Amino acid sequence: MDDIPTSRRWSVRQWWADLGGPDIWLRFEAFLVAVPWVLLVVSVLLSLTLPEPGAYGLADRTLQLVLAALAAGWIFAGHTRRDPLVRSRAVSAVYLTGLLVVGAVLAVRDDYFVILVIAGFFHAYHLVRDGRSWAAVTAGVLATSLVINLATTSQVPTPRSVGMLALIVAVQTVAISGGYVLSVRGMEQQREQQRAVTRLETALAENEELHTRLVEQAREAGIADERRRLAGEIHDTLAQGLTGIVTQVQAAQRVWHDADRARPHVDRALDLARDSLAEARRSVRSMHPGELVGSRLPEALSDLTRRWAADHGVACTCQVTGDAVPLSPAAEVALFRAAQESLTNVARHAAARRVGVTLSYLDDTVLLDVRDDGSGFSPDATAPAFGLITMRERLEGVGGTLVVESSPGEGTAISASIQPGRTAPVGGAGSAGPACAVGPEPA
Repeated sequence: MDDIPTSRRWSVRQWWADLGGPDIWLRFEAFLVAVPWVLLVVSVLLSLTLPEPGAYGLADRTLQLVLAALAAGWIFAGHTRRDPLVRSRAVSAVYLTGLLVVGAVLAVRDDYFVILVIAGFFHAYHLVRDGRSWAAVTAGVLATSLVINLATTSQVPTPRSVGMLALIVAVQTVAISGGYVLSVRGMEQQREQQRAVTRLETALAENEELHTRLVEQAREAGIADERRRLAGEIHDTLAQGLTGIVTQVQAAQRVWHDADRARPHVDRALDLARDSLAEARRSVRSMHPGELVGSRLPEALSDLTRRWAADHGVACTCQVTGDAVPLSPAAEVALFRAAQESLTNVARHAAARRVGVTLSYLDDTVLLDVRDDGSGFSPDATAPAFGLITMRERLEGVGGTLVVESSPGEGTAISASIQPGRTAPVGGAGSAGPACAVGPEPA
């Protein structure tokens, strides 16, 4: 009970709660409260209903009831109403002594009251309340055994009867005291198991709550990632297609007076609109660039730069160096989208005359460089645009990096790198595609 420092005012309700509660010590204490009352009632009933013939008159029975009432008062004052959480060994010793004295007087007058004295065996347990010395418990059991056996002995003592009495008392003392030791240790182990179960249940509840929070956080993170991915796909497909359409329409407007010169721009805008629509439908289905369907990254980049140069009238070179190695689909998508976004930014902002796209397969790195000779900008003084943010996040998602180098008037260089696992080269050594120069040369 050392882990329950509070005390309670005794009541029948509290006793009933302890008797049916989960704590084994309080259940045992509630049982000890009931024991003397049950034994006293049984003793009184047997004494009144089955008296020895001619043993007592009315006065003797009255005195016996008075003594029984005295025993009841002593039990209530010394044991029942005393909180087991704060009962001391000294108080328990005084109570047990008084119980044995009153019980002995009653047992001498009527043997049935030996049943009441048996309560001393149970209440001797309280003598160990303040420690773990079993000597006091053994003394209490010994005293109870002596009262029971001496109160019921009426014959003249003989060596044989004295020896038999000593043997009976010794056996009772050893058996009951040993039973107490074993039972208390068993209750201690059971209570420790209850504590372990309680700690385990608490830990499981905390783990369940933590698991719920983690699942919710993972769900929210997944939703956020999916939103970013969809935003990037829309930016890389529809937004860039619409940019090309606007460029072609603006070019057609400048030469609108000449139908022969305006028609190619209109036709190209129409082609771009159809391509963008097809790309949007395909992206919804697979979220994979159409240029990479049925072809590898070098061929897709060559096709991208060729079409971009034709659309914008800017000289663009595409070069692939080193022995090409297979990349994961996600890595190829990340590099292709980086090239696509870089070219779109050149068309929007750079006013460049030349652009170079280089895909390099190094020993342990695949490097994509997009360089232009345009107006440039100051990366430190300019907030990163959505396209750059999307490129960086997409590359970081596959373990890559993005570096932007630029300064006003000196062009821009964008480098995207990924470190794939070393695998066999695609098409063997020296399979890199040849350099290609597309688009009109500047005047």
